[in-house]
Amino acid sequence: MKLLPLTLFATVLFAPSHLPAQSASPSDGGVKVWPKGVPPEGITHKENFGNHILSISHRTSNGRVEVHQKIVDVLVIQSGEADLVTGGEVVEPVSAGENEMLGSSIRGGVRRHIGVGDVLHIPAGVPHQFFIAPGTQITYLVVKVSTSGSGQ
Repeated sequence: MKLLPLTLFATVLFAPSHLPAQSASPSDGGVKVWPKGVPPEGITHKENFGNHILSISHRTSNGRVEVHQKIVDVLVIQSGEADLVTGGEVVEPVSAGENEMLGSSIRGGVRRHIGVGDVLHIPAGVPHQFFIAPGTQITYLVVKVSTSGSGQ
């Protein structure tokens, strides 16, 4: 039973390639299609819907620690693999804007290997950091959901 919503979510995200790129329009209720999981405007585009943001992230090297105080991250891994460290304590924290923090590493977090098809939910306030093995990459859909009602 728990797989049904995930299956429906993935079906919508990974639309068949025969669908043309479409923008949201009032006549269809504001539906926007990203054919094959890529925004029509390009991979660097972030689509802000007010209470959530959609984007694609591609990494070929390790990331910094990120902490979003008022944003939940939902990630759907499209290609590649990485190790993800979550939780613990941020080492050398620095402000990266309102309710955002970066750090150099995580002390005492949990490390897990992730790959194609994995879906992750990272609650607001949880430190997280990607580690990419040399010669590998990871690409994933990001849904940033605001806990305060705006996409910022």
